[in-house]
Amino acid sequence: MKTAVFFFLALAVSCGDERGTPNRDQQMPTADSMIDDNIAAVKLEQHDIDLYATRIGLSLITTGTGIRYHMLRNADAPDAKPDQWAKVNYRLELLNGDSAYASEPGYPESFHIGMDDVESGLHEAIQLMGPGDSALIVIPSYRAHGIIGDQDRIPMRSTVVYHLGLVSVSDRR
Repeated sequence: MKTAVFFFLALAVSCGDERGTPNRDQQMPTADSMIDDNIAAVKLEQHDIDLYATRIGLSLITTGTGIRYHMLRNADAPDAKPDQWAKVNYRLELLNGDSAYASEPGYPESFHIGMDDVESGLHEAIQLMGPGDSALIVIPSYRAHGIIGDQDRIPMRSTVVYHLGLVSVSDRR
């Protein structure tokens, strides 16, 4: 009985408070306004990438999906393909130079191209490289960790920069 009285009392108190009710004059964002906000965010991110490229003094090639890259070493080997396993040495940083992740020296990490849970931009970029190649790869947030980041070392809506060396590719792990 006491539980029922407490429940109804709590319900009455919570229903009587209008502070959590949205103001009728406030409007919910429309689909068009959200699209406009995202377009503006992408333009700002592209501008930040342009400034980064100028700061480091490299001309970057841009793919159709917005990934930018500069080949540092070209070993003249066949490019990696989907469904192959890639072994890579990498250092991942943010545009401001803060280091986020890196492979352990002498111990390249591997992933299944087109299959593993890595950034979609990395799957695309690795296919521009062959074994022995190294590149600087700039992946915009929408092809990297997206709006929320990785909730650890990559903040929300962050462009990531890979210093990537492709050690080898194979059909098996």
